[in-house]
This record gives sequence, C-alpha cells and structure tokens, in this order.
Amino acid sequence: MIWQIFASYDILPHMNILVTGGAGFIASNIVDAYVAQGHRVTVVDNMWHGFKRNLNPKAKFVKADIRNLTAMRRVVKQTRPAIINHHAAIAEVVRSVTDPLSTIEVNVQGTINLLLAGGEFGIKKFIFASTGGAIYGEAKQRPTSETVVPQPLSPYGLSKLLGEECISYYARMYGFDYFIFRYPNVYGPRQDPHGEAGVVAIFSELLSSNHTATIFGTGKKTRDYVYVKDIVRANLLALRKGNNVTVNLGRGVEISDLAVYQTIKRHFPKAPAVRYKKVRAGEVMRSCLNAKRAKAVLGWQPQWTFKAGVANYLATMSYV
Repeated sequence: MIWQIFASYDILPHMNILVTGGAGFIASNIVDAYVAQGHRVTVVDNMWHGFKRNLNPKAKFVKADIRNLTAMRRVVKQTRPAIINHHAAIAEVVRSVTDPLSTIEVNVQGTINLLLAGGEFGIKKFIFASTGGAIYGEAKQRPTSETVVPQPLSPYGLSKLLGEECISYYARMYGFDYFIFRYPNVYGPRQDPHGEAGVVAIFSELLSSNHTATIFGTGKKTRDYVYVKDIVRANLLALRKGNNVTVNLGRGVEISDLAVYQTIKRHFPKAPAVRYKKVRAGEVMRSCLNAKRAKAVLGWQPQWTFKAGVANYLATMSYV
C-alpha cells in the first residue's frame, strides 16, 4: 500500500480535509495517505475522469461539480474542512487549444468557487495542484526554477496560472494560507491510459497489448517525470509545512519521449515499433524543473528514479 511509506512521519492532529478530484489518478493516492494518517477526508468528484474503484471506502464521497458554487458552499458548510486540497481539473493541453472555454471554466471558475466557499466557512489552508510542465512555456533556464516568469503556450497552462493568482488574492481577502505545487509529469498506479495526458500509462497499455505507440514529434521532446508516491509524500508534508508559497516538484532531469518509450519497451520486447506523428499544438518541447525550494520548504526530494518507478508501476498493474 502506498501509505505504508509514511509510517515514520510525525503524528499529525486529525483534521477534516476536502479533496477535489479524489476519484482520479493523483488525488486518490493522496486521499489514501490522508486516510491512513487518521484524517477525516471528504472527496468531491463529478466522475467525469474519476473511477469508483479509486475511491477510498473510509473517505466520504460527494458527487458534485466544482463549477457549481451552491454545491461547493453546501459541501464545505457540511464538512467544515480545515484544508482543501484541490486537484480537480481539465488537464489536457491539446484539448485546451481547441476548446479553451471549458478548460478555463473548470480550472479557473471552479477554483474560485472553492476559494469562496472555503473562505466563507473558515478554512485554514488551500493546497493546489498547478503545473510546472505547462506554465513556464519554453523556458531558457533548465531545470526551471520558480523565479522564471511563466509564459504558458496553451490555455491549460494559462488556466493554472490564473488559478494561482486567484488563490493568492482570496487567501489575502479571507486570511487563510495556501500551498501551490507546480507538478512535473506524474505517473504511477491509477493513471488513465485512455486520455490525452499520461504518456507512461498510454505507452504501457499499448505495448502490453502489442499495439503500436505513437510519439508526437521526433522523440526528442522532453519532460520531467516523478513517480506518484513522491508526489503523495509532498502533499503529506504540505499539511504541516509551508505557508503562502509556490514550489516546483521535479527531479530536474529531462527525459525524452523516445527514452520513455524505450524504458517501457524493455518490458515488452515483442511489442511493435513506435510510429511518429506531428507535434501537437500547445505542447512545450523541453521541460524539467528545479525543486530546490521544495527541499528547503518541505524537506522533500524525489526518491524514485524513472527506471525504478516504471518497473514498480508495471508490476502494480500486472503488465509483466
């Protein structure tokens, strides 16, 4: 179980925590860890990209849409969370280019609704899943630090930047703290292999069933990959450390699309060769993140190498 790696942590006072998107990939793993520490967790998810199988049976589940302010006020009033951990989002770069309004509506309006509801009913802290891969654009500095001015290339990256600004504003207006994570490419158990994002899950699903994987571009496009267990650990630490701060999470290592494919292909040597298509609009060509601030603020640094993380993920999914 993913939560077993946190057994040595300081015992935290049990809190009411509201987690949005808690039936999805990253947030469901975070919910498991929060529940394991004894916190009272409420999950809000509209089940658009969530799955019932991801729901922790010890967490309260409310099916609701963050775009509905009345519903958010109701659930916050009923559960009175000390902390809102906000992961619900449309996290699809290409879709945001072709359909920007739905991305802005969910990622910005939805975030504002949670901030309003949380502020009105006295939350203490707002933890936010932002993006490091899409928010900086084609940064000249790599690994990219938080001091680099964001220049997103897609409405998705823009929506997360706007979300960050909204959090800073409402935190000042209502007097609660916030912690913003700028995530790298996260992979691991429960990642959906059928969406736009999640190349590790997509490649694993295709190669394990002897289907052809597709790389968009020449294979030289890079990302910073962090295993979900490391991301969960950061979200645990943020419960008791770091106020009003924005931090990158990452390994500071560029891994190309071709290297991702080759790492997974070693586990499925009989799978067909990769095919190539044109780069999709809005995608950054190179990205990796400097996470020194996360180490200073949280004492966090990644523990999983990419090779070890992929092997663990595949074993968990029984592909090999």
